[in-house]
Amino acid sequence: PTLESAGLNLDEGRQCVSRDGTDIQLTSAEFRLLRYFMLHPGQILSKSHLSEHLYDGENERDSNVIEVHVNHLRRKLGRAVIETRRGQGYLYGGAGG
Repeated sequence: PTLESAGLNLDEGRQCVSRDGTDIQLTSAEFRLLRYFMLHPGQILSKSHLSEHLYDGENERDSNVIEVHVNHLRRKLGRAVIETRRGQGYLYGGAGG
């Protein structure tokens, strides 16, 4: 199955992401995080919520992990793809196209 949003195409079978036919290399954690964002466009997702999804609650001790993954995704996909909502969490830009 594939997900398409904000100009990105996420292929779950091949575990890869592409834009305009060009593959973008992501780590498995970045892939899972992006997939979760794409499944919840237009929803504000808190760091703790994302951390629970990514690590099944096992890795709560380092809240910076999500920030690092989000920054890596922004570097690879463009800053506008994931928006920071101060004090609330992150918003995936797929809702606006």
